[in-house]
Order: sequence, then C-alpha cells, then structure tokens
Amino acid sequence: MFPWGLHMKKSINFRFLSVIFVALMGVGLGSSPSSLGAASPSKTSLKADSKQKSLYQISVVSIDGKPQDLSAYQGKVILIVNTASECGFTPQYAGLEKIYQTYRSKGFTVLGFPSNDFGGQEPGKEQEIKKFCELKYKTTFPLFSKVNIKQDPHPLYAHLQEAAKTKVGWNFGKFLVKKDGSIEYFSSNVTPESTELTSKIEAALKE
Repeated sequence: MFPWGLHMKKSINFRFLSVIFVALMGVGLGSSPSSLGAASPSKTSLKADSKQKSLYQISVVSIDGKPQDLSAYQGKVILIVNTASECGFTPQYAGLEKIYQTYRSKGFTVLGFPSNDFGGQEPGKEQEIKKFCELKYKTTFPLFSKVNIKQDPHPLYAHLQEAAKTKVGWNFGKFLVKKDGSIEYFSSNVTPESTELTSKIEAALKE
C-alpha cells in the first residue's frame, strides 16, 4: 500500500472515533431526563396528587363488598360512627338504629364503620358483623367494611379527624356531618339518644 493510502486510512479512523466520542459525551453531559423519555414528577405535582380530598369525593366499601361513593349522601345530615361488636359501648347500636328511624325521613342517616383498632374489639369478618348487628340489634342503617383509624387511617377517617381537629378516642366515636360539610365530634360517652346529640341533629336538619 502506498504511504498516502495508509495516512488516509488512519485519518478516517480518527474522525470516526472522534464522532463516537462526541456523541457519547453529549448523552452523558447534555441530556435531561425529559429528553431521554424518562421524565420524573416534580415535587409540586406530587403534593397536588396527595392533597386531601373533600368528604364527598371519598370512596368506601359496603359491608357486602360493594364500592360506594360518599357523594350519595351529599346534602344529608350524617352521623358517622366507628363501631365494634365486643365493646362496653356495643349496645349503642340500638340507639343508633332508633335515631336513624326517627330522623331518616327528614334527611338524616347513620353510617357505621367497624374497626378493630381500639382494644381489638371487632375481630370478626364483615359478614359476621352484619349478621350480629341485624340479629341482635335489628339494624337497618348502612354498614361498611372494616377500616383503619389509628395507624394508616382510611381516607375517610383522615379527613374527619383533620376537619374536626380531634382524634377518635375509642369505639363508637361519632362525627356529625352537617349539610354544608362541616363536622363536629362526639365521644363514645355521648349516647345516640342523648339530648346533647339529638339537639344538634335537629338543628342541623333545619339548616
């Protein structure tokens, strides 16, 4: 091979390697995640996604396992109660059913949410709970699947506790939700038929 031919071959190889090197440096130094198709969410968007929903945007599950949006109860006065079958307050089921029957025609409802968080006093499965309530206390108000309240609370209870600025203390804590969505908490010691609670229900129904 002629010397000039050898020189040309070396020159072409050098240029080829230079092009490859520049291309690799461009990927390593000049590319952003979005240009490579690997965009990651910003902190702002993550905060927006985790923003607390309103009460009526929250979904729950009925005691029969069917999804239920709380929007179905918008405009009503609602008493939300965390229930348990083996608690000293369990007889309050009877009182809850009584006020449900008394005020339901006026736009009131009771929603029962069994929870095993307080003293482990609701160990049963949903169908066992439903059967217990219907047979022993003749309940007809809506019951829902078991929820967490203390640790990693269900979105409903996260919302209720934040809105009322309180923590549920024990079984049969009661959140009264007015028509405008405002919330008031009543402790386990406040019985369903007490004047303290029924007077607030009656006032809320008139608003």
